[in-house]
Amino acid sequence: MSDVAQTLLSVRTREAGASVHRLIPRGAHRQECLCHIKLARALSNDPYAPLHVPDFLRLITSYAASTIAREAQMVVVAWQVYERTHDPLALGLIGLSEALPFIGVALIAGHVADRAERRGIAVIGTIGMLLSALALLLFTLMPQLLAHGIWPVYAVIFASGIGRSFTRPAVTALSAELVPRELYASAVAWRASTWQLAAIAGPALGGLIYGFGGPALAYVLVAVLMAVAAIAIWSITHRVRPAIVAEVDLGESLKAGLRFLWHEPVMLGAMTLDLFAVLFGGAVALLPAFAQMLKVGPQGLGVLRAAPAIGSVVTGLWLAHRPPMRRAGPTLFASVAIFGLCMIAFALSRNFWLSLALLIASGMADNVSVVIRSTLVQLRTPDGMMGRVSSVNQIFIGASNEIGAFESGVAARLLGIVPSVIFGGCMTLVVVALIAWRSPALRKMRSV
Repeated sequence: MSDVAQTLLSVRTREAGASVHRLIPRGAHRQECLCHIKLARALSNDPYAPLHVPDFLRLITSYAASTIAREAQMVVVAWQVYERTHDPLALGLIGLSEALPFIGVALIAGHVADRAERRGIAVIGTIGMLLSALALLLFTLMPQLLAHGIWPVYAVIFASGIGRSFTRPAVTALSAELVPRELYASAVAWRASTWQLAAIAGPALGGLIYGFGGPALAYVLVAVLMAVAAIAIWSITHRVRPAIVAEVDLGESLKAGLRFLWHEPVMLGAMTLDLFAVLFGGAVALLPAFAQMLKVGPQGLGVLRAAPAIGSVVTGLWLAHRPPMRRAGPTLFASVAIFGLCMIAFALSRNFWLSLALLIASGMADNVSVVIRSTLVQLRTPDGMMGRVSSVNQIFIGASNEIGAFESGVAARLLGIVPSVIFGGCMTLVVVALIAWRSPALRKMRSV
């Protein structure tokens, strides 16, 4: 299968039955190229085809290891901070500490990803996150370093956010280089499912190891997994530097990416929907408080934190085996509305198992929108602009997740923990209605 994989790496088609963009080795004969193209198109009907590409498999291995590490780390950090402060705003500040660098340098990171060798960027960013995990381990082993407050923890999270900012667009753009366009939808579904499987394992491992072995052991696991992620991404054999037609300065490069996105109302609408829905509707940052309400400890927190990912895995695997959606627009709006309703019900629940089921259902709904939006980005974005558009998408995701965590902490301080989540779920439903009204092209979209 390695010969087939190399063929997949050397051939990319724009659309089935339309114009073809070839990455064929010099000297290849036309008949050979046509055979490669036919092979790629045949494999596009195989849901497992992306997994036959060795470099793509290395990429998602790295993605899985780094996600397990990050999710485990966030559970441990959140429990340590809340146990020390008993303040929901302190939980929100964790999200803000990661969001500020994540958003602040995202456009620059996208510019770099469109000009530098993307594999190298991803390796350096992952090593940066490894060093952050080692710093948190040091704080745990030497608690006197936090004698004057927990601000050093926020500083480390801030530094980790910088590493993530450069890694994310590089990995997204690199993923698009490793498989033909016919396999994009399947590859996105596999990548999303890989992330969600890791997002199940990460919180569960973090909570269990914290509960039974202590935070130091949990941070050791995080550091080891980050090292595995760096090695896996380094072992990718793909080395092509993105093709740049003309050198432009940073400002013009960023403007070009934003202009492209502004003239793609369907992509912009999907990103905006996700931004505001998760900004208001997410409750992940407050899960330590709910875990204490439900009296389940750090082990229960790990399970609750993993629950949305469990639902997402189920949906992702189902979508990976399905043909392309024929009613993608209506499906997108319905899934986000279901997500908001699940958050309202979760806030009202006082039973651990019901709360767990509602979080699983929210993850199932959320992953539908993730797959649709990610497929839109990869299919509609030119290769030379993929890094910049991915970085804008990263800003939207970072704003919705990390700034959403800060918003949750502020709202919980002002309204109370339960009312703030109910308010957020209601605002998600309002956002769905507004975007559906203002974006008819997205609402009527049939396929991606």
